Parts: sequence; structure tokens; C-alpha cells
Amino acid sequence: MSRPDPQSNLKIASWNINSVRARAGIVEQFLRTEQPDILCLQETKVMDDAFPRDLFQRLGYKHMVLCGQRMHHGVAILSRLPLANVDKHDWQANGEARHVGVDLECGIRLENVYIPAGGDIPDRALNPKFGQKLDFLERMTRWSETTKRPTIMVGDFNVAPLECDVWSHKALINVVSHTPVEVAALTGLQQSNEWVDLGRHFHPAPGRLHTWWSYRSPDWTRNDRGRRLDHMWATKDVAATAVRHAVHESCRSWERPSDHIPLVTEFNV
Repeated sequence: MSRPDPQSNLKIASWNINSVRARAGIVEQFLRTEQPDILCLQETKVMDDAFPRDLFQRLGYKHMVLCGQRMHHGVAILSRLPLANVDKHDWQANGEARHVGVDLECGIRLENVYIPAGGDIPDRALNPKFGQKLDFLERMTRWSETTKRPTIMVGDFNVAPLECDVWSHKALINVVSHTPVEVAALTGLQQSNEWVDLGRHFHPAPGRLHTWWSYRSPDWTRNDRGRRLDHMWATKDVAATAVRHAVHESCRSWERPSDHIPLVTEFNV
């Protein structure tokens, strides 16, 4: 793969891969088919020294920024374009590998984040993981308030904010990822810098738009109990250059799939 013509669009993909080594086959299949300029991964589940660099180098993604963790979490940015000024925020305040940010040559800042799932009980007193998730979002919001640069933020946010972002609002109103307190926290983050939700910009509510289906379902296509947990946001100036946004639902049916699917946005920069 070579860098597209300078006049072509910037194509960015984001995917919670749920172990990059276990899903190496479908990662390669996706990259060969879709050919994004940049791929942001979440939940890589591998230390940096064991990351499958050869796979990405062979496909032309020679610029890599890794933030790994053994068996859990982990984020990475793989790019055909140069990356600079790496930053890794600890919004979890416990050293977990959940964020990496870089500068692109076009002047855009790219932030890749994996927000904690938050456990099963939506009560911080009974479930410390839920409190950590809310605190993570609060720290992100404080950071976002000071962000003045053209920025794209992608990742697994682990919150489905709109009623139409889940298969049943009534069934999931008290289920972690769709509770009112989480929705309020994510809404506060979005409003803190007037982030544009590119998914809903191109696929307006109340249209169906899911990015995650549980492994617990023997046939995810039959009951279609999905949630929109994965997101791509941009500051207004960058959002104005976005020309296309797609969710690749077919990837959920590939061999040994992640429970999440990739998102791709193209920008005319």
C-alpha cells in the first residue's frame, strides 16, 4: 500500500478488536479491503514488545504508536502517514492503557480512547468500576474544555447515548452503558467542546446504528440486540471537512470476530 494522492481524502478507521493477535486475520482482511490511511485500535490486549508489528508493516502501516497492557485494555494507532507528538493520558488514574494521541501532518490532532466498561451494577457505592468510569469521563471532560486545536476523537466510549442507540431503551435503561447517569456524563463531555458526533451527523437519529453485539447471542443477526458503543467525534472545524461515515456491520460475521465492528470516516483535508 502507498499513500493516496495528496488531493484524496483522509480515511480514518476505529475498531475495538478484542485482542489484536487473536483477530490478526480479520484485521488484515479489513485493511486490504478498506485501506484506511490510519487505523485506531482499542482493547489490543498485548504488551508493546509483543504487538504484531510485522503484520502492519507488511501492509504499509509503518508508523505505529502503541500503548499496551498484558491481557487487558490497550490502544494503538497504525498509520501510513507520519505521526508526531505522542501523548498518553491516564484518565483512569491507575496506569491502565486506555489512551494515545498524536499529531497528523495536516494539522489535526487524533485522540484514540478506550473508556472503561464500568462493570455490571450502575451504582458507584456498590460497584467501584462504575465510579471509575464516571470519574474517567469527568477527567476527559476537564481535558476537553481546554482543547483548542482541530481534533478527531475516536474509540470505544462504552456508552450508547441516545434511546435509538440501543435495541430497546426500555429494556436497557438500567443496564450499564445506557443508564441516565452515563448518558449525562457523555453528553457533558460532548458539550464541553461542542464535539460533533459524526455517526449521527451522517446517520441521523432515530435511525438504527449499532456497533456492538454480545457474544452471548448464538445468532446476533437474528435478534439484533445491538448497541452503539463506538464513536467518532470531531471539533466543528474538522467535522466540516467530513464527507463520509460508515459502520462495517458485516465484520461481525467474519471468522473469529470481535464483538465490535469498525467505523470509518473520510475527511477532505
